Amino acid sequence: MISYLEFEKPVAELEQRIAELRSASEGDDVDISNELQRLELKSANLLASTYESLSPWQKTQVARHPSRPHFRDYVEHAFEEFVPLGGDRCYGDDEAILGGLAKLNGRKVVLIGHEKGNDTASRIRHNFGMGKPEGYRKAIRLMELAGRFGLPVVTLVDTSGAFPGIEAEERGQAEAIARSTEACLALPVPMVAAIVGEGGSGGAVALASAERVLMMEHAVYSVISPEGCASILWRTAERAPDAAEAMKVTAQDLESLGVIDRIVAEPVGGAHRDPRLAATTLGSAIGEELDKLGRFPSDELRRMREERFLALAG
Repeated sequence: MISYLEFEKPVAELEQRIAELRSASEGDDVDISNELQRLELKSANLLASTYESLSPWQKTQVARHPSRPHFRDYVEHAFEEFVPLGGDRCYGDDEAILGGLAKLNGRKVVLIGHEKGNDTASRIRHNFGMGKPEGYRKAIRLMELAGRFGLPVVTLVDTSGAFPGIEAEERGQAEAIARSTEACLALPVPMVAAIVGEGGSGGAVALASAERVLMMEHAVYSVISPEGCASILWRTAERAPDAAEAMKVTAQDLESLGVIDRIVAEPVGGAHRDPRLAATTLGSAIGEELDKLGRFPSDELRRMREERFLALAG
């Protein structure tokens, strides 16, 4: 059952009418197929037009949709033979950041990403996708493994930010994020990062410092959440829509600014309406980018990353 967002109310009302009409017609001899077809077409057109003109704040809501596909969904629909590898060999295992060996269209890769969970229990277990130091150190270990065996690295970024709790700070959160970013930049193998939902702050950059950064059509990527920005600038989170507009958090804005390289189209109405299609589309895009990067030597890959981020800083 689809969970509708506030701006989708007209679509929800129309689809409810369709469901009621279909239910009422069961066992009835009256043919209402033409009316149903008309309403379904109207609903599809309304959904498409709504999603063609989303504001940055509305896109933020879509990126946070509770049914939006996460790491495990992409693994299921876009990758094969995933073998999870856990632990940072220092403290423990962090379930907010998952990773391991996988195949993408027959190509062996090291796959790393944030997992938010899909219900209350799993969201708590995965800490809502907010990585702790041991999660980023696990990512470093997997990237070093990729470099050692010559495997390309693919990361799926979906986090509101790294975990801000005191225990994370005690275990060196800032240092772990910095080391993970450094590990990305030093990789001797191709790396493709994809922002699939939220890309928040250093917790996202630590897995997204790649030579090619992709972004789902309705994902968002920013240094701070719109609510956090609004609280700082206007002393109220109610100005979050204004902050989202000013921060240029959307894929379309970030592509024009050169922060990301490619926008990956989502199914009409967002990735949550067809997770399988969203995953296979992203998988194909990642495969195309890996094909292009495969011809570059290690030194050239590092130079590309260096020039990319120096250009952003400048």
